[in-house]
Amino acid sequence: MLIEVFEKINRLNEFIFAPLDNFIEQLPLAEWAGEAIIDSFHMLPFLFVVFVLIEIIEFYFSDKIDNWVKNAKKSSVAVGALTSILPQCGFSVIASSLYTRKLLTRGCLIAVYLGTSDESIPILLAYPEKAHLIIPIVGIKLFVAILAGYFIDFAGVGVNEEEEEEEEEEEEEIHEEGCCNHDPETANKRELFLHPIMHTINIFAFILAITLVLNFALENVSLSSWIHTSHKYMQCVIAAIIGLIPNCAVSIAITMMLIKGSITFSAAMSGLLSNAGLGLLVLLRHNDIKDTIKIIFTLLFISILVGFSIQFLI
Repeated sequence: MLIEVFEKINRLNEFIFAPLDNFIEQLPLAEWAGEAIIDSFHMLPFLFVVFVLIEIIEFYFSDKIDNWVKNAKKSSVAVGALTSILPQCGFSVIASSLYTRKLLTRGCLIAVYLGTSDESIPILLAYPEKAHLIIPIVGIKLFVAILAGYFIDFAGVGVNEEEEEEEEEEEEEIHEEGCCNHDPETANKRELFLHPIMHTINIFAFILAITLVLNFALENVSLSSWIHTSHKYMQCVIAAIIGLIPNCAVSIAITMMLIKGSITFSAAMSGLLSNAGLGLLVLLRHNDIKDTIKIIFTLLFISILVGFSIQFLI
């Protein structure tokens, strides 16, 4: 039912953009370049609507969500994983800040990182014919996040309880900047539409650049050695390493490569699992470096292992 709705919206979208499509097709551009520009423009309405909805949820419910995770105690892993599935730019940042203040366990933090969807869901929604991939991607991320989070905490590698009461009594808050110079904690109602517009423009620029590169590669470069079966496991390793880069362009690139068929589903899952948004920047800035390295390698190991497992099963 939902996919049918998006298909109808897509047909309306194509009708609205028909004049622009005709204009672009008349320009002296290579076919791969024209297709990249047209595809990117067609995504604009979808992206804007999705980002407005995300902004509304973030504005009205982010404090409740943060308190929910912080007060969940033993169920914090499941709560953190469920919350991180929502594609909002600030939650992995907030979770990282809570972890550096010893208010979250390591298992909960890893669960949030693994579950973080970032830009993958909005981009898939902007391609109705690929929207069916959302369910397996979200389902796998949620399952892996909860399983890994509880295992890490059960293994006794969570945060130290030392001085926890003093940390809880502190009134000083750590404010971290989100994307587009946007601070979710100090947002006002004007930003309910201003930030989605800025974010849509930024994401559009990333998508256009990445689509141009991918279309050029598909048109001019032989990808047979990259896509060949013998290299599919290496794709998982490379995608997982790339996914560690704390930038929304990474999740966009991985999702677009999946849509274009440039990488396998298993490799895309490895990259999307390891991509924790801007959260890793907070750890690198505020957390103990040895602990941060352990978290990064744990995230990388889990992401590669899951990618290998999916590749083996399919």
